[in-house]
Amino acid sequence: MGSSFSSNTMSKEDMENARKKAEEIAASAPVVVFSKTYCGYCKRVKQLLTQLGAAFKVVELDEESDGSEIQAALAQWTGQRTVPNVFIGGKHIGGCDTVIEKYQKGELLPLLNEAGAIANNSAQL
Repeated sequence: MGSSFSSNTMSKEDMENARKKAEEIAASAPVVVFSKTYCGYCKRVKQLLTQLGAAFKVVELDEESDGSEIQAALAQWTGQRTVPNVFIGGKHIGGCDTVIEKYQKGELLPLLNEAGAIANNSAQL
């Protein structure tokens, strides 16, 4: 799926630094989407969040100089190697399928509200 970058090629210190950066980014906004610009699944999640009126931060890993390192650190931290990698309220939610599933079950909007990602509560289901 994308990068052939392996966490095995990173030093322990580089991995720790990348993980620390990923954790800081994940906690820096009510909703954070680690994404790649060309990824259809990422676009789908970003469209859904936009439709729901959620404020969210996007980190396009394919545009970041250390995007491969961040993605490797996310894989180590969350167990998820793919994008989108979504965090709400600093907590790992998952990828596109998980976000869509939570939306369909009526679980996404409460998470977004709880995290303070939706300014007004009139978002439509």
